[in-house]
Amino acid sequence: MAEQSSIDERREHFAYCVQLFGGTTAFSRRLGIDERAIRRFINGERPLGDGLLEDTAKALHLLIAEATTAEGKIAAILSSLPTDPS
Repeated sequence: MAEQSSIDERREHFAYCVQLFGGTTAFSRRLGIDERAIRRFINGERPLGDGLLEDTAKALHLLIAEATTAEGKIAAILSSLPTDPS
């Protein structure tokens, strides 16, 4: 039973990670995996391998870097604008 729980937890966390990318379509494009396959992984129709989880972790790391760069640009834009007195 504990083993099934671990499998379910992995699947649920994978589904959460897919949502962090903006959903199945965005995740599919980012990792180059067919959308149907992603849904099958999430639904438990296909086993989640360690390789897919490693690829997901790498893609998340890149997303973090991209988001950090984007945040920095926004902060620079905002700091160069005149302050709102109200």
